Amino acid sequence: MCKLAVLSLSVAALAVLIGERVITLRHVSLSYRELTQNYLPNCHHIEGIEYGAEDITVLENGLAFLSTGLKYPGLPSYSDDPGKIYTLNLLDSKMKIKAMNIKGDFDKDSFNPHGISLYTDDKDGAVYLFVVNHPQGKSQVEIFRFIEDENALQYIKTIKHELLHNVNDIVAVGTESFYATNDHYFTNGILKFVEPFLSLPWCDVVYYSPQTVQVVAGGFLLANGINISPDRRHLYVADILKHKIVVLEIQKNTVLSHVKEVDVGSLCDNIEVDRESGDLWLGCHPNGLKCVFHDPNDPPGSEVIRIENILSEKPRVTQLYSDDGSVIVASSVATQYGGKLLIGTVYQKALICDLKL
Repeated sequence: MCKLAVLSLSVAALAVLIGERVITLRHVSLSYRELTQNYLPNCHHIEGIEYGAEDITVLENGLAFLSTGLKYPGLPSYSDDPGKIYTLNLLDSKMKIKAMNIKGDFDKDSFNPHGISLYTDDKDGAVYLFVVNHPQGKSQVEIFRFIEDENALQYIKTIKHELLHNVNDIVAVGTESFYATNDHYFTNGILKFVEPFLSLPWCDVVYYSPQTVQVVAGGFLLANGINISPDRRHLYVADILKHKIVVLEIQKNTVLSHVKEVDVGSLCDNIEVDRESGDLWLGCHPNGLKCVFHDPNDPPGSEVIRIENILSEKPRVTQLYSDDGSVIVASSVATQYGGKLLIGTVYQKALICDLKL
């Protein structure tokens, strides 16, 4: 009888724990949230983008780079083709994407690009594209040099390290150095599911250079996008399950100190920073469960949020675009240039709109 009583109590306790965890997961994924549509004028899909543009970043001259075709565990994928990097000239009225040719000894067939970052070398003006790549489900960082007159990428090197085990996004701070987010602690598929289920705050930010590799910040529930302020003194990290943007100050030894957190009320993914105003542009998931399950009859929506004056005592958080999934599904990035707003998604289309500010 004692064994039966213990077993019954154990089962009951487990049921209570699972029930509590399910309720918590529904809360952090904002599954209850009702989205009100908030459109911008003259929006249209970018022709040729059908399988996502998970990350987008733009050079000062208006040339946008789009990371497309991501295949990520737990999320839908609708193409078996390798991923690609495209460019889009935002100053060209035709708005036509161009696929980039990758030159050098690089395995294009397993290319699975995720987060991207551009870095311009002050010494010679050379532009480098850093790409988070997941060949065969692994995590590594590719460094390319941009050849503008050929719209091509010259492969430079691949970076692998045990600390770069679940890389989501990256921000380059040198020709071979960067900060990167790990969006999980575990690499095992089952444990990666258990991690957010138990709300384990074990995700981190890693600094990499040829001389130093170290974890420089931790305690994130699920670290996604990362970017840097125009003065290169602060990093911004999207802790997606906390619905916050975390502000970190870069110390002389590359370690980061916590400054503040800004609540955004959505599951924000990638971060783009306006190089003039310092405003943050966020592509967000208004309902996380819809993004994961992707019911065609009830698709995940999209949301774009801007944060102004993030370092002030009262940052201004504004929703600039929202859609229930009827126009664009599962937005992951947003950036603006020349009066245009460019919105990318994890696994669907990309959208460009006129921007009202």
